[in-house]
Amino acid sequence: MSEALPAIPSIIPFRKRLETLNELIARSDFFQDQRKAAKVSREQQQLQGLVEHYDLFQQALKDEAELKALMVDPQQDDAFKLLAQEELDALHARIPQLHAEVLQKMLPADESDSRNMVIEIRAGTGGDEASLFVGDLFKMYERYSEGRGWRLELMSSSPSECGGFREIIFLVSGEESYKRMKFESGVHRVQRIPQTEANGRIHTSTVTVAVLPEAEEVDVQVNPSDLEVTVSRASGPGGQGVNTTDSAVQILHKPTGMIVNCADERSQIKNKQKALKVLYSRLLKHKEEEEQKKHASARRNQIGTGDRSERIRTYNFPQNRVTDHRVNVTLQDLPGVMEGRLDDIVDALHRLNTQERIQNLVEETQSIDS
Repeated sequence: MSEALPAIPSIIPFRKRLETLNELIARSDFFQDQRKAAKVSREQQQLQGLVEHYDLFQQALKDEAELKALMVDPQQDDAFKLLAQEELDALHARIPQLHAEVLQKMLPADESDSRNMVIEIRAGTGGDEASLFVGDLFKMYERYSEGRGWRLELMSSSPSECGGFREIIFLVSGEESYKRMKFESGVHRVQRIPQTEANGRIHTSTVTVAVLPEAEEVDVQVNPSDLEVTVSRASGPGGQGVNTTDSAVQILHKPTGMIVNCADERSQIKNKQKALKVLYSRLLKHKEEEEQKKHASARRNQIGTGDRSERIRTYNFPQNRVTDHRVNVTLQDLPGVMEGRLDDIVDALHRLNTQERIQNLVEETQSIDS
């Protein structure tokens, strides 16, 4: 049974790294930098789990070999061999599971997986229908966040005349929120009959979603001279305090051309703080994408690049259907999905991502061995 399993990469580098982290954690000044300590502790726990599973896997292989030897030993009676065969059958079921768990734990962790996330939703093609669907997606993510106990904070919004949004940006804080939702980035397509459509024709619109890891100023190097900050009077509804003072803030990052606007708060200072947080998150995502391009293999990940230009999902209202095109998952429960019941799709995306990364790891190991 075990002979057909792909080879596992050497455990030696992982053991050495674990020893280094254990020594680091044992130092008296380890917890002086809480952020670094948390990061090191997470890595240490992951490596500890890997080493334990690897040792269990090796012990299972050893037990398998011993049982096979007993099965062909002429000195053993039939009753003993029957017991040995039962144990061997149990091992044949357990060894592939341990093998898969070891490979999964060998996958390098995404450093941003422990972060909160910033989600940006923008209307694409489709006019008013696209703006309305921006609002629908915002409510969908809001309900999903509530269901998981995450906290949502509005960062910036640009309401449209029809009641939706041209753009809305919000921060979601909660355990591994970015890790859970990072595959939502891309083009979301909606097919439905607009209320204003007299002939009942189906209208197709698109909305772009970007999921960014929350970043702080320390995560990216930003020269103050590279920022151009302008303030203006907020427009639109909001009452006396909003649109009678210069509270709206726009920040331009000159090297990349990124522009962030924020006018939701009455305070110019608060708007600037929120705009900077969004800018830092965009820059961190940009930095990660550049690193991924440098180290990417020739193979394209099946779940897609996460690029905003890539169509990832279709919401078909007449057919009560939601289809994620990356994993070929179709749910006949569109109202439930819009109420935030996204776990079936999210889980499928994570399973496929793990399978693809494990396959890459195995193939890289085989190419090195050959």
